[in-house]
Amino acid sequence: MSEANRQFTHLHLHTEYSLLDGACRIDRLFERVKELGQTAVAITDHGVMYGTVDFYKAAKKAGVKPIIGCEVYVAPRTRFDKVHRIDSANYHLVLLCENETGYKNLIKLVSAGFVDGFYNKPRVDHDLLRQHHEGLIALSACLAGEIPQALLAGDVDKARETALFYKELFGPDHYYLEIQDHGLREQREVLPQIIRLARELDIPLVATNDSHYLTKEDSRMHHILICIQTGKTVEDDDILEFGSDEFYVKSTDEMYGLFPMAPEACENTNKIAGMCNFDFEFGVTKLPYFEAPGGQDNKAYFRDLCEAGLQRHYGPKAPPAVRERLEYELDVIIKMGYVDYYLIVYDFIHYAKTHDIPVGPGRGSGAGSLCAYCIGITGIDPIRYHLLFERF
Repeated sequence: MSEANRQFTHLHLHTEYSLLDGACRIDRLFERVKELGQTAVAITDHGVMYGTVDFYKAAKKAGVKPIIGCEVYVAPRTRFDKVHRIDSANYHLVLLCENETGYKNLIKLVSAGFVDGFYNKPRVDHDLLRQHHEGLIALSACLAGEIPQALLAGDVDKARETALFYKELFGPDHYYLEIQDHGLREQREVLPQIIRLARELDIPLVATNDSHYLTKEDSRMHHILICIQTGKTVEDDDILEFGSDEFYVKSTDEMYGLFPMAPEACENTNKIAGMCNFDFEFGVTKLPYFEAPGGQDNKAYFRDLCEAGLQRHYGPKAPPAVRERLEYELDVIIKMGYVDYYLIVYDFIHYAKTHDIPVGPGRGSGAGSLCAYCIGITGIDPIRYHLLFERF
């Protein structure tokens, strides 16, 4: 590829949503990307995804392709192990959404990292990655990744074993060994080893710059952020691991210039950008899915609950007007796609009532639903009090 036509995509970037760590402000990021002539960029905040919608909308407005991702923390053992010192450390891994399946898997990983794995940081583990890897592209991350850490420790066999694990898990086209060069001694030490490992194991390389701020001049601002995070002052020498002012959104020429020994690593950023095609769908109601007991059909299960409640409240021979009202509501609820909503609310109300947790009789327009009354969500008879289902 000629220098005039070559392109680069930043796939490892931290916005302000990497709190007190990332300083790539979303409202300025896309000006910088377009200024550099780049056409796509990823968001990979540390362990969180709450910046993705703002990032996506700003990217679309700017005419830049958004790539949704996250730099997750991987527990050294399992996400459930939380022993001081033994489990205090964690490894980094960059995950990018190839498609909607990948996005759904990534949000499951990130959520489980907080719910099950939180120990200093939200953590996932290999078992969780086995369950939710489909539709994701993985990069081996920075110096804090599993492979660089093994190489720095002199354990080449562990680095090789880990690389093969991820290659087998994600697939040969969905796992990349990441190379970086911010002028740090440790990076210069592991860089040739990562390249050698990639060629030995036939794993593709990808170049990133672990961007934490937009321009080189912003490094001072980022330095102050890190001081706030670590409780240090700007005069302290032992602040954090950055130790260079090269963690910015670099130009295409700068990135290719860093890795003349492996130009394919820069070219692969564009290949990955081409593979990642996920779009949010706004303005459409998306309800969680309820799993009915025994794999029953949700609509049939909902109808059975309503029928049982109808007999409980109105006897085995309910008045025709009540029966007609129930059928009318069922028809509307099913057509509108609200069966799962009713079942989810029923599930937690039923749990509360069977575990001595106080529950009120209902309030607002929901009390006008006969179906809600029959399945125990509310305790007010809408027929007796002439309440309107239409209000709900």
